[in-house]
Amino acid sequence: MLCYQCGQCSASCPMADYMDLIPSRVMKMLQLGMVDDVFKANTMWICATCLKCSVMCPKDIDVAAVMEALRQIVLRRNEEYLSLGKISKDRIEELPQIALIASARKMTP
Repeated sequence: MLCYQCGQCSASCPMADYMDLIPSRVMKMLQLGMVDDVFKANTMWICATCLKCSVMCPKDIDVAAVMEALRQIVLRRNEEYLSLGKISKDRIEELPQIALIASARKMTP
């Protein structure tokens, strides 16, 4: 990865406020080999895959594809992941609509 931590991905992300690790932090952690720590975060599940991060990246890193790949790895390992049942109704009502639209697709390996 060529990420130099400009932060454009995180600044453009409509879901960043709901993530425990913002997209630029995930990219940095992956570069540092902190993959297991990234898998523990909710970021890949909160990502709406709206592609704003990928479009805004000056290094043309497809951040959304990285998030999708992380989700697929977790699903294929049959590890625990963030399910909609774990999110309170009040919190769901706060989420942007794109998050709810994208959520069903994410849960399928």
